[in-house]
Amino acid sequence: MYITRSIEKIATTMAKEFPCLVVYGPRQVGKSTMVNHLFGKDMATVTLDDIDDRTLALSNPKAFLDQYPCPVCIDEIQKAPLLLDEIKKRIDIQKIKWLQNNEPYQLMYVLTGSNQFELQKGVSESLAGRAGILEMNSLSRAEIQHEDSPFFLPDIEDLKERKAPIPLTRPEVFRLIFQGGMPDYVTGKSSRENFFKAYLNTYIEKDVRKVLSVGNETAFRQFLTYAALRTGQELHYSDISNALGIDSKTVKAWFSILESSGLILLLQPYFANLSSRLVKAPKLYFMDTGLCAYLCGWQDANMLEKGVMGGAFFETYVISEIVKNYQNHGREYKYSFYYYRDTDQREVDLLYLNQGSLTPIEIKKGINPSNPSKNFSALEKYKMPIRPGLVIDCYDKIRPIGDYAYSVPIGYIG
Repeated sequence: MYITRSIEKIATTMAKEFPCLVVYGPRQVGKSTMVNHLFGKDMATVTLDDIDDRTLALSNPKAFLDQYPCPVCIDEIQKAPLLLDEIKKRIDIQKIKWLQNNEPYQLMYVLTGSNQFELQKGVSESLAGRAGILEMNSLSRAEIQHEDSPFFLPDIEDLKERKAPIPLTRPEVFRLIFQGGMPDYVTGKSSRENFFKAYLNTYIEKDVRKVLSVGNETAFRQFLTYAALRTGQELHYSDISNALGIDSKTVKAWFSILESSGLILLLQPYFANLSSRLVKAPKLYFMDTGLCAYLCGWQDANMLEKGVMGGAFFETYVISEIVKNYQNHGREYKYSFYYYRDTDQREVDLLYLNQGSLTPIEIKKGINPSNPSKNFSALEKYKMPIRPGLVIDCYDKIRPIGDYAYSVPIGYIG
């Protein structure tokens, strides 16, 4: 069963505007499936997981592209980065012909990959201005429940004008949290245990082994579990280093692997040049809560909801859903969202920075959140406009909380 992806609209638009489309994201989130659904009838597909094709692409990029002429989709493009320079040459030659004949651009290449750092670096150096670039992740709630997913602008007036989503109870939300958004698991192609066990084995085998010695694979698996247990918390490398008996330099490198693989998000603290009394560590969030719950050993949604990590998982879910929403609309999120915490323990879960103003956002799994104005008022030191704050929770409708904040049901962020 194919699940329609919210990112399809922007992908289709970019395919008309650029001769190359790049889609990157974690393994098994549906990149190749979506690309085949959108473009499979009009172009061939080749994967660099195939050893013969990869060998040819590495040794002779020109011969490889002659063997697979455009239009073509190339999967796992980061495994043969030299292809990007040859693709650039062919795009530039074709663009001259289009200009001479006054013809519009046509889609020549669709490139997909699962290592964000390698792919982003190669694309920025070789295909700048020639490719539309999209970041894709596992299924969002709206995609799973076959609903439209309007862009989430953290503005209370904008949210009030939207059609109210179907209310979600807290048990319903935690069933979604426990399930996560991996397409093969969501659609029932694999059982939970079989899917995540195979996923981790494939991830370590294909993405991690090339940068770790074989003897470190067990330690890395233990590290993954420990990282999952810290979702929603500040990331202090020295604490994890001491707990696992691994030097902090290695711990930092391993988190870089998780981040470049798209498995985690490191949310940065907001500074604005007033950093002397602010916490400077990033906060760690897993992008798929189903994978995170599996790594932590949670057995069902009810136990997770009522367990000690319930709040952390709810916060992780909200953050990941917001990020997926921005990815699906082709919007930048890395320089729009931060968190705030100072040495007086005043904290704001999420800050939205937009055009010189700040919107504070709290995330609470309950249905009767308290007035967050005390924490929100800590932002006044920045001498910036502070827009009405949001408290994302499991309530059934938007309602005011005090004078400067509104309760917003979680369904609005999908």
